[in-house]
Amino acid sequence: MATDDYPVPETQFTLTSLAHALDQGMSPIVEVKSMDGIYSVRLHHASGMSSLVDESGSVCTFKGTGEIRDLMGSLGLTHGVLTWDDQCGDEMIGVPSKPISAEEMLTYGTRIAFR
Repeated sequence: MATDDYPVPETQFTLTSLAHALDQGMSPIVEVKSMDGIYSVRLHHASGMSSLVDESGSVCTFKGTGEIRDLMGSLGLTHGVLTWDDQCGDEMIGVPSKPISAEEMLTYGTRIAFR
């Protein structure tokens, strides 16, 4: 099935719209993004990158990965990549650094299972 067979929101998916897109053949890379102990989900797909949001359009946040594992697994997704967005350097000791790109985070992240 061609990727044009399902509409992809520009920057966000609800669980319902994600389930529909998956049913239509979308195959995203699921990124579970850790931010100082709070987690969010980003979906990387042929049309770009989208966030998982609730029905009001707010980014869904989680206090652990278990609920994300259960939600993504219930949609038929089997794995994802855990990334960290906590720090890009240590300003206390003057270590210079630059933020890494989304591609670098996926490359160096940890593969995780949903099922």
